[in-house]
Amino acid sequence: MGDVKKNTLSNLKISEDVIITVARLAALDVKGVACLAGEINKMSKLRNNGPVAVDMIEDVAAITLKIKVKNGVKVMTVAQEVQTAVKDNVQTMTGVAVARVNVIVNGVVF
Repeated sequence: MGDVKKNTLSNLKISEDVIITVARLAALDVKGVACLAGEINKMSKLRNNGPVAVDMIEDVAAITLKIKVKNGVKVMTVAQEVQTAVKDNVQTMTGVAVARVNVIVNGVVF
């Protein structure tokens, strides 16, 4: 008997809300991030003007985050750590490839 391989095509869709939540938690976990710049609510998600925006291009995500950093930290270092943490966490937890993570620093919290 020959080997029989069953090809199963499945479509798993990850909601943008899940990607936003994972990105938000990953960013807030980085040392030096005080908070996200703005509030996440239903209207901000619908209008894409909240602190986390996700643009899906086919099956690849482009994420933009607006953050505020703590006083006395190196902004460039914190932004790079946020990019790495968000990309790694989103790809690991959701399986969605991340093309880029844009970090916008909107302020400093004293």
